[in-house]
Amino acid sequence: MTNRKSSEQHMTAREAQEFFSTRKTSDEAAVADEPKPIADELNRISGHIVDAAYAVHSHLGPGLLESVYEVCLVHELTKRGLAVARQVDVPVEYDGIKIDSALRVDLIVEKSVLVELKAVESLLAVHAAQVLTYLKLTGCRLGLLINFNVPLIRDGIKRLVR
Repeated sequence: MTNRKSSEQHMTAREAQEFFSTRKTSDEAAVADEPKPIADELNRISGHIVDAAYAVHSHLGPGLLESVYEVCLVHELTKRGLAVARQVDVPVEYDGIKIDSALRVDLIVEKSVLVELKAVESLLAVHAAQVLTYLKLTGCRLGLLINFNVPLIRDGIKRLVR
C-alpha cells in the first residue's frame, strides 16, 4: 500500500461554517425568469462523478451498504484528481437561531457539486426534495442523487439543479 497523499477531506464544523457563509443561498440569489445554465466546469465535474459511480457499480454491483459505496466512490474520485469532502456538516439558520451540525451532506466534490448517496430499493420524491434542500442550504447549484441498489446504475442517477 502506498502513502499517496489523498485529496479526500473532512471539513471541521468551523471550516464548513466558513465555506457555507461565503455562498449565496437561493433566497439571497437574484431570481430570474430563465434559470442560468450550468457552467461547463460543473458539467465536467459531474461527468467525472457519474463515470466514477459507473466504475464502482460495475465492480461491486448492488446490495451493499451506502457507506461502502461512499468510500469506494471517494477513492475513485480521488484517483481522478478531484477534491472530495465527505460527511460535510451543514449549518441551518432559522428565525435567529443557528444549528451548527443540523445535517450532513454525503459528498461535496471540488467545493461545487453536491452528491447524495443511497442504497435503497427505489428512490422516492423525498430523496430528490432532500437534495434540493441541501442545494439551497449549501448554495451549490448542481447535485447528483445516486442510488447504488439498482441493476443498472444509469437507472439510479438523478441530476438536480437549483
